[in-house]
Amino acid sequence: MTPGINFDDAQEVFTASVDGTVGLEEEFAIVDPETLELVSRFDDLRLAASAHESLDSAIAGELIRSEIEIRSGRGEDLAHAQQLQQDHRASLFALAREQGLALAATGTHPWADYRDQQIIDTDHYRRVESDLRWVASRNNTFSLHVHVGVNGLDRAVRVCDRLRHVLPALLAVSASSPFLDGRDTGLHSVRSQIFTKSFPRCGIPDAYGSWDGFRRYLETLLAVESIVEYTQVWWSVRPHLSFGTVEVRICDAQPTAAESDGLAQLITACVLQAARDEDEGVPIPDVSRGLLEENFWRAIRFGVEGKMIDFERLAEYPGAESLDRLLEWTAPVRSEHGITPELPALNATQRQRGQLAKGRSIREIYADLLRQTGDTYAPETVA
Repeated sequence: MTPGINFDDAQEVFTASVDGTVGLEEEFAIVDPETLELVSRFDDLRLAASAHESLDSAIAGELIRSEIEIRSGRGEDLAHAQQLQQDHRASLFALAREQGLALAATGTHPWADYRDQQIIDTDHYRRVESDLRWVASRNNTFSLHVHVGVNGLDRAVRVCDRLRHVLPALLAVSASSPFLDGRDTGLHSVRSQIFTKSFPRCGIPDAYGSWDGFRRYLETLLAVESIVEYTQVWWSVRPHLSFGTVEVRICDAQPTAAESDGLAQLITACVLQAARDEDEGVPIPDVSRGLLEENFWRAIRFGVEGKMIDFERLAEYPGAESLDRLLEWTAPVRSEHGITPELPALNATQRQRGQLAKGRSIREIYADLLRQTGDTYAPETVA
């Protein structure tokens, strides 16, 4: 066994994987409902959840103690995963209310000082803090991750290669983080700037072409002691070697459950369509990582309000067309699987900026979003 990664086990996991199983991971800020400040209460929620068997296995800590993640676990399909996630949301939000806490869901907290946050006490995150120092401490961010089962490790790597081209569009559609340090950053996803553009081995990956190519990359990182475990590879799309899934990690957290559900549906469709394109031998556009980064930056800076680049035509197109293009591309698998993503006309960044332009303060805007999150992810009548 190669130190840190059991490559033989990874092969077996993907050999047993089933196309179209789904797992959802939603990250939430833990907030004082009165002051709206981040509070380091993960350990309290963890302890309280231990009395609830289903919830205990569905939550996890992330980098900071003022953050908590809900995991659906394996759903046999998208609808099953979303039902599992809805049940977990209801339980966790009810538990948070019992503890006098609220849960928030935007890509960043608009004003919390990262220097006040405490790193969670696990081996993995102690290692992250030790290795990355300021980069880790600065990363107070919240996102949505979607896992989709893909049979075959070689095939999963090539599916990831295909998804590199759509990552900027997914980010533009999902942008929810214009504010940081108490100000409007001018970006649509400042979360992506302070996490995805700062962490090593993060953002749009190279195209590895095959499992052999990706394995050589991992073996090199292990040999030169850049990593000691696979979870130190943070690419925005990656084959998850423990779960047998393709994991898409590009999107900001969403302030309403409907937006989170809609994005999960869209991402699932993208993975399934990429797998179908791979099986049917549809050519992959030969675009370098450097050029794809141009669209990635445009998504961070302008979201759906700027222009994106069609590299096949070498022409720009309105960012507002990003969702329509994704829907058009995924139409075959969406029709087959009954996937109909519904997303609002304005994403969360656009709505927040609209409120700011009307004279509302960042604090007032965040208070409204916090209420929307509680009302939509787990209304008290449901809990």
